[in-house]
Amino acid sequence: MHLDEPLSDKEFKELDQFLLSDRCADDGMTMDSLHGFLTALAIGPEEVLMAEWLPVIWGSHGDKGPAFKNAKEAERITGLIARFMNEVAITFEVAPKEFEPLYCEHEVDGRTLLDADAWAWGFWEGIDLRAEAWEPLWSSDLAEMARPIYLLGAEEIEEEEMALVDDPVKRHKLAIEMEAAIPHIHRFWQPHRKSAVQQVQRDAPKVGRNDPCPCGSGKKYKKCCGADQADPQS
Repeated sequence: MHLDEPLSDKEFKELDQFLLSDRCADDGMTMDSLHGFLTALAIGPEEVLMAEWLPVIWGSHGDKGPAFKNAKEAERITGLIARFMNEVAITFEVAPKEFEPLYCEHEVDGRTLLDADAWAWGFWEGIDLRAEAWEPLWSSDLAEMARPIYLLGAEEIEEEEMALVDDPVKRHKLAIEMEAAIPHIHRFWQPHRKSAVQQVQRDAPKVGRNDPCPCGSGKKYKKCCGADQADPQS
């Protein structure tokens, strides 16, 4: 399967069942929280590489990962997650208006209400990976629109805010508001989003022309990534 192929219904169910299995930690992500998490990573201010975000999915199992049966299963599940991520990212690239959060639904007093708590929590986990980079959003004109993500997803909210989320109908309305906010958040970050390569270039200390190239090639910087910079003395 190619990375850009969306998950089939069968593959979606396969990944769902694995995440719910006892081989994953109780505090690991399920499909709805995973979808929220991947959405934050796809639209946020900075690209985060899979090697960094994948362990977050497994909760307290962290870097150890789930109890895979074998390497083949590990590769299979990791591949499904990578394609799920790509599916989210491609939707925002080619058809952002078609994006839909993967909310759960539940029956309350005969009414079908949205339950977006897990999705919002996953999104908040994605924000936490680059909390400092996300800061400008919270002081922008979109802060109030994006507030439902915080109210539904943050581990802790202020005591006086509890009244905003203390019944299923209120949380249903917040879920609708959160969905409406996502395209605006995407557009907010789109012109500023930094790739992982840009972040390395920004954060890395200055490299001397005769120093080993930081890309790991083993060559001197001036003979590798710095070769396009004029150096008449080299």
